[in-house]
Amino acid sequence: MPDQETDQETDQERAAADLAATVSQLMRRLRVASPQGSLTPSQRTVLGRLANGGPATTADLARAELVRPQSMRVIVARLEELGLVARSPHPTDGRRVLFSLTGDGEEAVASVRHSKHAWLADAIAHRLAPDEQRTLADAALLLKRLVEE
Repeated sequence: MPDQETDQETDQERAAADLAATVSQLMRRLRVASPQGSLTPSQRTVLGRLANGGPATTADLARAELVRPQSMRVIVARLEELGLVARSPHPTDGRRVLFSLTGDGEEAVASVRHSKHAWLADAIAHRLAPDEQRTLADAALLLKRLVEE
């Protein structure tokens, strides 16, 4: 007879694997739903990070995205060429530079977010019954609790 604790761990592992796979699929669908333009996923991530966290150095961005500073410099340089980010001196350390969104960068982030949210809202409204929509709202709260630090 299987141990009840082992069955519970197996169920939790299966739920974790299913959830991770589904979240990955959802993220891919959201990327497809938003305007790609000439931006790479890494560039879009940096724009989002600057939109949410405010100005940052390339070192800060590299640490946050778990990439080498040299790689982040290439990403930020391209965003600067596109006029989506601008550099300014660091307020306390003249050797460092801060990058922040320009007006065009803010518009790009807003456009991407709007497209993603519109697709998801439409999918929820048209593919889920009202009771499923309530269940999804409850699940969203649970997921938020899982990722809060």
